[in-house]
Amino acid sequence: MSSHLIKLNNGESIPAIGLGTWQSKPNEVARAVEAALRAGYRHLDCAWAYGNEKEVGQGLKASGVPRKEVYITSKLWCTYHSRVEECLDQTLANLGTDYLDLYLVHWPVALNPNGNHPVFPTRPNGNRDVDESRDLRDTWKDMEADSKVKSIGASNFSQTMLEKILPIAETIPAVNQLELHLYNPQLKLLDYLKSKSIVPQAYSPLGSTNSPLLDDEVATEIANKYDLKTTDVLLGYLLAKDIVVLPKSVTPARIETNFTGALAAYNKLTSDDVTKLDGVAVNGKQKRLIMPLWGVDLGFDNWPTPSPSK
Repeated sequence: MSSHLIKLNNGESIPAIGLGTWQSKPNEVARAVEAALRAGYRHLDCAWAYGNEKEVGQGLKASGVPRKEVYITSKLWCTYHSRVEECLDQTLANLGTDYLDLYLVHWPVALNPNGNHPVFPTRPNGNRDVDESRDLRDTWKDMEADSKVKSIGASNFSQTMLEKILPIAETIPAVNQLELHLYNPQLKLLDYLKSKSIVPQAYSPLGSTNSPLLDDEVATEIANKYDLKTTDVLLGYLLAKDIVVLPKSVTPARIETNFTGALAAYNKLTSDDVTKLDGVAVNGKQKRLIMPLWGVDLGFDNWPTPSPSK
């Protein structure tokens, strides 16, 4: 069994279901990747900042699946906005490949490349050490210049942030990876992305640890109607909206059921089901689960406004 493909604005295609690797421990992720590829996944979502790309590469090798059959995404970290190729080269070496299918700007926030920490540098007051001299448009230009990637895109970009780069972009972002799920559907932003032919991707599509989504009454009611699990509906709902889903697990059985269940729900959900699920957040359940304190206004709805820098 394999997932369907979604066409990108540059003519490339991306598998609609990928394995998320965020917060997967190094000693677990190689086995998870191997299990996912054996279960039918052909899409791995990685990032320099996850600190586990070497193990992802080991899992890919152990699976026996040829590199050319696997769609691999990684992301430029915030301390490397002015060193795009350097960050990419580290990712490629760790993964054991000479190209990426998709490379994303992880967050539209540049951090001090010479700060007191390689990943999360801070100022004396404890705030993130934002590199205010770095223009996001220059970062995008450097992304466009790299020949070791087939497609480039954004991650955690609001409409406001996208509108900073689109006027100067020679290459429109192929995707925008976001926190998208039943309680944070970002319907207005999805409409905007569609108008720009940018494919949305959903990280944390099932929420996070002890997620309230798993007990949602509406999703569970629809799941019972089709003899599915609630998790199946949560994933199938996003697939039905042409959103790439990136569920994360390190448990082989769950990795497989996330894949098969998502496809089962995708094939069963009706437009009425999707409309009903779209209404859950606006009827009082709106909830973001991932809101790092950057000290920068990212331009998202339902995100706390940062306090002025000191």
